[in-house]
Amino acid sequence: MQIYISEEAIIADIQEKFHQIYPKLKLEFFRDPVGEGEHIPKNIRVSPDTPIEIIRIRHHFGWLDVSHYRTALAVEHDLSHLFGLHAKILHKSGSLWLQATGTGHLSLEELSAGDTPKKSTFHLPEEPEAE
Repeated sequence: MQIYISEEAIIADIQEKFHQIYPKLKLEFFRDPVGEGEHIPKNIRVSPDTPIEIIRIRHHFGWLDVSHYRTALAVEHDLSHLFGLHAKILHKSGSLWLQATGTGHLSLEELSAGDTPKKSTFHLPEEPEAE
């Protein structure tokens, strides 16, 4: 699966195509780079009606691979290094949209399905075993 990023595209075009492929994921664009797990101030988010031409650093156009086996980190890396766009993939947790922090190694398919690893809990037995 691929999304074509053209010279005439607007942010909403890319977000809509991504959301059609992964309804439980969201692609957000920013004016400045956002670190892993950082709080994202609202003033650096880019409005969906913004033309790509205004915010990108590199003036390349082409295909962005968003295949199900790719990780969120890989797609974010490609957006930055190939197209000069600062973006984060968010996944829904309850009513909140969260960065893929700590889960960026999961594939887009796993993130979309909600297959985030659960923390294992160690439980002591009720009674000690008799010897």
